[in-house]
Amino acid sequence: MRNIWQNVRTLYGIPRASALFVYMLQSVEYRAWPYLVWFWQTQQFGAVMHRRTLELTRAARFLRAGLFVGMLLQLAGGITLLYLGWHNLVTGGIWFGLALIMSYPLVWAHVVAVVSVVGQIAVIGPREARHIVLAERIFASHPGRRIAIAGSYGKTSMKELLVTVLGEGKKVAATPANQNVLSSHARFANSLVGDEDIVVVEFGEGKPGDVKRFTDVVHPTDAVITGIAAAHLDRYKTIVAAASDIFSVATDMPADHVYVNTEAEEAAAFMREGYQGYDRRGALGWRAQNISVDITGTRFELTKGTQTLRLASQLLGLHQVGPLAFAAALGLSMGLTEMQVVTGIGQTKPFEHRMQPYQLAGAWIIDDTYNGNLEGIRAGTELLASLEAKRKLYVTPGLVEQGDQTAAIHQTVGDLIAKSNPDVVVLMQNSATEHIQTGLTAAGYKGKVMVQTDPLDFYQHLDHFVAAGDVMLMQNDWTDNYR
Repeated sequence: MRNIWQNVRTLYGIPRASALFVYMLQSVEYRAWPYLVWFWQTQQFGAVMHRRTLELTRAARFLRAGLFVGMLLQLAGGITLLYLGWHNLVTGGIWFGLALIMSYPLVWAHVVAVVSVVGQIAVIGPREARHIVLAERIFASHPGRRIAIAGSYGKTSMKELLVTVLGEGKKVAATPANQNVLSSHARFANSLVGDEDIVVVEFGEGKPGDVKRFTDVVHPTDAVITGIAAAHLDRYKTIVAAASDIFSVATDMPADHVYVNTEAEEAAAFMREGYQGYDRRGALGWRAQNISVDITGTRFELTKGTQTLRLASQLLGLHQVGPLAFAAALGLSMGLTEMQVVTGIGQTKPFEHRMQPYQLAGAWIIDDTYNGNLEGIRAGTELLASLEAKRKLYVTPGLVEQGDQTAAIHQTVGDLIAKSNPDVVVLMQNSATEHIQTGLTAAGYKGKVMVQTDPLDFYQHLDHFVAAGDVMLMQNDWTDNYR
């Protein structure tokens, strides 16, 4: 009964409903079908905007205003018909007026989906197509080296790493934040001056053919493949399909300009003669040794012949040694001095929500809540196992977009968590929880397991949950459209 009342208040409150529908559409990147699926699967509309709020872009403001006016007019029309029908004893007018009043949230929830489709076809699509054609010309004629970064994970971190290190001796431009699709590539191309030595472009694959389309526009001279893992399996269906798309970036590129994270086992089948690998053992002929990791960062030596570089980064984890070694070695191959490379590596730090440590109530929190994958879980649990702490805590809702592999992958997640042996495991109640618990049990985990039904409340009150000397690792996050 309480849920019904909350739904009525949310859906029939015109200001609230107009914001809610646009928020849901915005959360799925204005794609009508995922929006409609989410709408019809939702049982508690009052909880949909519990964790985040609508981002008031120009498109969002336009849609919200249109919904507000449309619903208001329908409600006013329904009340008018009801009034006239009642006073004139016209039964049809009464029933039609009631129908208009009762149906306006449902009607306009679907109208906004139609508007989104029409807008994509008639306005946004053609405009973006023109921008992409112009971007292709800009990229193709640019004199600098164009480095494409593709992979199932680690792309933004690798991009920021290259910008920081190579920027010590070169003029470098890179796509901002995690803006990694064709429309953002086009905006980035228009921002280029033309005198950049290096242009770094992140490729954010989401469906088959994406990387090929990005490659045809960007014309990269070099490609960094950061790893292959189970991701977007709701569209790619298999890891092999995802890997095939990711490696398509290297199709027409000299083999020695392709750099692959060989710690990703799934990448092995796609390695070709001449491709250059990197991992925690080193990169491009340089060897990493004397590695140490703690909560403040990662330190190691990089050696080649008689040369030795002592490197220290604020990035956390053994899995960071390979990318750091690669960035250092690539910088040296491009003419940077050893001092520039050492300085650049020293300035590298975690990107927001990617293994980002901070202190709270005397405890260390490692925020790794950006959308995750199984390899990220593996790296995080390995890090947690290696750290010293009075008490270790692990927090996760699980992984999204795992397709028909959801159960198996989350049982593996449970196994990896158990092997890191945290004192407390905190899970968020959703469709993955049971599978993670199964994996924990099968692995013989004996610690405490807690299941949270309100993630926002838990995250907002972390200071009540941790104590001095604790280390808490928080991995992955679920947006509101996942159950």
